[in-house]
Amino acid sequence: MEQHQLVRIPVTLKGPNYITWSRLTRIALGGRVKLLGCCLETEVPLLVYEFVSSGTLYDHLHGSMFDSNLTWEHRLRISIEVAGTLAYLHSSSSIPIIHRDIKTANILLDENLTAKVADFGASKLVPMDKDQLTTMVQGTIGYLDSEYFTTATGLLNEKSDVYSFGVVLMELLSGKKALCFERPEYSRHLVTYFSCATKENRLHEIIDSQAMNEYNQRGIHEASLIAVECTRLMGEERPMIQDQNLKTDVRRKTNDSEYSRPEFKESTQKNKQII
Repeated sequence: MEQHQLVRIPVTLKGPNYITWSRLTRIALGGRVKLLGCCLETEVPLLVYEFVSSGTLYDHLHGSMFDSNLTWEHRLRISIEVAGTLAYLHSSSSIPIIHRDIKTANILLDENLTAKVADFGASKLVPMDKDQLTTMVQGTIGYLDSEYFTTATGLLNEKSDVYSFGVVLMELLSGKKALCFERPEYSRHLVTYFSCATKENRLHEIIDSQAMNEYNQRGIHEASLIAVECTRLMGEERPMIQDQNLKTDVRRKTNDSEYSRPEFKESTQKNKQII
């Protein structure tokens, strides 16, 4: 670590998982925030991360930087980068890693708005002889895999990360929070609201006006279908990021050059004022 280097040290209520932390330090992956070291001299050991300059994706969509005009191109690229990072964690490292807390607050953006996945404090290594783990339910409400959350034994596998990725993709498309009790009851849970709007061809009600224009509506529609597929109730019905190459699928299906005309019926209608 360089002298006088700016770093990020998140404060947690419990110490890091040393086995997972040690494994992550050996992974050469550009899509995650680099772990620079560990401080063992405190009551709760601290992880030292590289500092990423432009805040979190949550900040840009909902928080202090919400006026930053994230274009469709930015949002598409961010989703592809996050999918690529998850694909690597799930399949490209010698021991698969489940992040377990994918959300917009754990996706940091640098000065070029390049996405880096952060906060591996809840991550789990998957032994090579197992395809799922039994574990205490952990994660963030609104992003938690419904199957993992409602199963008494807490069965965890890669599909749990796929679900959370689908929620993040919905946030990127809609500009709305994953869970917000200030919204009307029918729209409090973004997954339910977004899925119904997609099924009923009402995406014009929910897509962020900053993202949508007359040229990218088909691409947004295709990305919406991918988000819904990722958040299906049953894990077995969701895609495996590595097997179906979701990273490539997002790029291919949302390439508007493949289509001559957009499909939304009400392209000029402004979004309803729902948080």
